[in-house]
Amino acid sequence: MFAMRALKTDQFRPGGRLWRKMALATGLLLAPTLVLAVPSFARQTHQACVACHVGGFGPELTQFGRQFKLNGYTMKVGNEAKVPLSAMLVESFTQTQKAQTTPPNTNFGTNNNVELQQASMFLAGRLSEHMGVFAQATYSENGGLLGWDNTDLRYARMFSHGSHTGIWGISVNNNPTLSDVFNTAPAWQYPYMSSNLAFGAPAAPMLMGGLAGQVIGASAYTQVDGKWYAELGGYRSPSIAFTHHVNAPYDGKLSGVAPYARLAYTWNLPNGDVSLGGFLLDLKRGLLGADIAGNPVPLAGPTDHYSDVGVDSSYQYTQGSHTVTLAGLYVDERQTLNATFAGGGSSNLHNSLQALNVKGSYWYRNTYGVTLDQFVNNGSSDVTLYGNDGSPNTQGGMVEFNYNPFGESNSWEEPWLNVRLGLQYTYYTRFSGRVRNVDGAGRNASDNNTLYFYVWLAI
Repeated sequence: MFAMRALKTDQFRPGGRLWRKMALATGLLLAPTLVLAVPSFARQTHQACVACHVGGFGPELTQFGRQFKLNGYTMKVGNEAKVPLSAMLVESFTQTQKAQTTPPNTNFGTNNNVELQQASMFLAGRLSEHMGVFAQATYSENGGLLGWDNTDLRYARMFSHGSHTGIWGISVNNNPTLSDVFNTAPAWQYPYMSSNLAFGAPAAPMLMGGLAGQVIGASAYTQVDGKWYAELGGYRSPSIAFTHHVNAPYDGKLSGVAPYARLAYTWNLPNGDVSLGGFLLDLKRGLLGADIAGNPVPLAGPTDHYSDVGVDSSYQYTQGSHTVTLAGLYVDERQTLNATFAGGGSSNLHNSLQALNVKGSYWYRNTYGVTLDQFVNNGSSDVTLYGNDGSPNTQGGMVEFNYNPFGESNSWEEPWLNVRLGLQYTYYTRFSGRVRNVDGAGRNASDNNTLYFYVWLAI
């Protein structure tokens, strides 16, 4: 039998070893590994990347791009056989306003870090008349592992009934909201790239990436008349052995199936569209212990219950060389921490978390871009869970400038070569409930401000 030991709850407090890792990991989950524009899709459709994506390439979808995804990545022009493979590299530089007290990981310093942030291979394209796939494997220098990333296998068909037309399909994927086509969904929301070597918000609702890569699920979806979009599905935890085999994170085992639902409505405009929608995610998850070798092992006993409700809205406008996009997402999470509270890991049995993210972007000729973003993460005060004054309140914003030298439809070597340069600045007005002394050792919220530069290549 394994000798079991529970993880110490005081390690989750600000300044604790695991709290630091959680903050870094949360920042990683919330943004940098999104489904991306891949040139194999463009080669399959004989369309320029800008047909599907705002800003030359990247995860932000146009109306045409949404329909391509809903149809299961199956649209094809011509009969020539093409292997649906693509690759991506992201090299980045991270500087925090004040050096971190310890390096964010081995082989890195406390500041001014250069990193091969992502090296990915993609199998992305049509598999049959009604089936397509997007599957990504990624290596990151932070961690030094090659593992599975975003994976979405789809079957889709079109239908008509009376005066109505639409699409229905099934998605098998590894992250709730990964199947979504709007950039308000947590799996797709801004920032599309961000540092994994700087602090992120120490607490966020589960819907905001808390299950990314840790689950396998299926959902059925439909779009009617190009307006109504509905999706219903569920997610389960694979075995620890499986997540270890694919080098995926594992924060706890779900109890049964976690249901997921999505509803959205789109108003199509002459030069764009407006959408309004909502999300539901409900899950129960047990805690992790460790065996004598330090390997994670699910603990028997009560489970923590998380119930998330989200509302979102987006606006997209394109006129000639100009594109404007707006996106907003608000998520409210209600927690019943049966396992955490019983184990002394929280002061309260019942807690809540709220997260708000609002962004606006402008692109000129899909070559020059600027984005402004504001975020707020807040919730119940819980001294045991969060330390300090017990508040998870973290607020700030982002400013980003982009340059895509090959962003236009007639650019050189389009769609084979795609390059984006990004300069992003993240600032914090409050971190973990405080403006000053956020870690108990004199570090201020503004000391976590981060300058991040990246070069993103997709071929």
